[in-house]
Amino acid sequence: MSRYRLYKHHAWAGATLLSILLALRVLLPIPYLIVLSLGLILIIYILISLSFTYKYKNEFDGIKKDVVTSGGDFKLEKERLKLEKKRIKAELKKKKLEKN
Repeated sequence: MSRYRLYKHHAWAGATLLSILLALRVLLPIPYLIVLSLGLILIIYILISLSFTYKYKNEFDGIKKDVVTSGGDFKLEKERLKLEKKRIKAELKKKKLEKN
């Protein structure tokens, strides 16, 4: 796993944990100092993860370029299949309306 993806994962995980902490604070009578200390720890954790995510953003750009160059045909084929599926659905709908 690339460092960019690793730190991105940690940033999302920290944000999720912070959301859960705030939801628990609303639902349960948790002392203010505990919520404050855990919240500050999670916010620092998220900020550190985000800073490393931005630091390794260039690594992600390299991965993205590789996927676009090697997977370009795959993306075109996938888009073609989506359009074909839409066309078939439209034809079936048209036939169904003609029967009624």
